[in-house]
Amino acid sequence: MKKILSLILTSLVVGTGIAMAEQKIAVVDVPAIVAKSAQVQALKKEQQTKIQNLEKWLKTAQADVEKQKTPEGKEKLLRQYNAEFAKKKEALASDYQTRLRAIDKNITDTISATAKAKGYNMVISKGVVLYGGVDITADVQKVVK
Repeated sequence: MKKILSLILTSLVVGTGIAMAEQKIAVVDVPAIVAKSAQVQALKKEQQTKIQNLEKWLKTAQADVEKQKTPEGKEKLLRQYNAEFAKKKEALASDYQTRLRAIDKNITDTISATAKAKGYNMVISKGVVLYGGVDITADVQKVVK
């Protein structure tokens, strides 16, 4: 019985060692890819422009409220502009998140395709790896726009 258990245990250890030896592991620096992505840079620039336009609109709205003669008129216009501002702000944030998710998916798909093309079974974020793995960051950056 001990001999059988020893044989099974040895087989498991050897089998695990062989399976681990067949693993090809790559690492990738996702923040570096995101930082150099032209899509991300364009999205940030566009978002800044939209925020500046929203700030201009807000100043115009505040000026319109100040022009009102009666407190009731100010209050009514203020509520109207606050509701409109909330809608504009929500639309801006929603659009940004949707486009950011699309860029994230593109980067993730590119990492996956690059790893598969190079024969890697696993890709791990470079920030959590202390040692080992082949860095494919530069290869992914060439593909990501």
